[in-house]
Amino acid sequence: MTRRRKKPQAVAPQERPPAGGWRTFIFKNRGLLLVPVAIALVAFGSPSVTSALAGILVALAGEALRIWAVGYSGTTTRADTVTAPLLATAGPYSKIRNPLYVGNAVIALGFWIAFSGRLSVGVSLLLLLWVAALVVGVYAAIIPLEESYLMDVFGAAYRRYRDNVPRLLPLKRPLPPRQQLGKWQGQVILKAEVITLAYFILMVGCVLARLAWPAAGWRL
Repeated sequence: MTRRRKKPQAVAPQERPPAGGWRTFIFKNRGLLLVPVAIALVAFGSPSVTSALAGILVALAGEALRIWAVGYSGTTTRADTVTAPLLATAGPYSKIRNPLYVGNAVIALGFWIAFSGRLSVGVSLLLLLWVAALVVGVYAAIIPLEESYLMDVFGAAYRRYRDNVPRLLPLKRPLPPRQQLGKWQGQVILKAEVITLAYFILMVGCVLARLAWPAAGWRL
């Protein structure tokens, strides 16, 4: 009689002293550093009904990806220091290694679409460049920091995961179920995602306000 192969378990993290340097600073302040994205969109954007609807739908898709990912990664997604109680490789993590950051980028893209409805092509592209520069700059700094931490903590398990799952784009087949670690836990969503949801609702409110009062913003 053959034994049923057990599903691999998450590796317990080791102690690791906090890293210093500019990447750590950016990680700790990653939310604050992206606030200028929202300020620029609200200040200079000019939504139309069509762009607002399309953009909010795109942003909702990004938030849905975040919620899916947070259910596997838990409340540590709001931590000020890099930490991971387990190596989550299930759900969206079986397809890409950074679904939270992809979700954030999709949210930013969605609100750019929402606020671009009545803008000229040139101003719209300037705002897009601003949004892209900040989003790419922040995540290009902190993703290597997180990867270094995960390699130190989980070693060979993370190396295998890194070699089989892309960073940002799902260009490979997802991990097979027997290699996926973690279980989606809906009870952590509200606690872990409350700040992001509050910002999301605030940005939707700003889109609606700019629709109601289109002359309230500034012009580039």
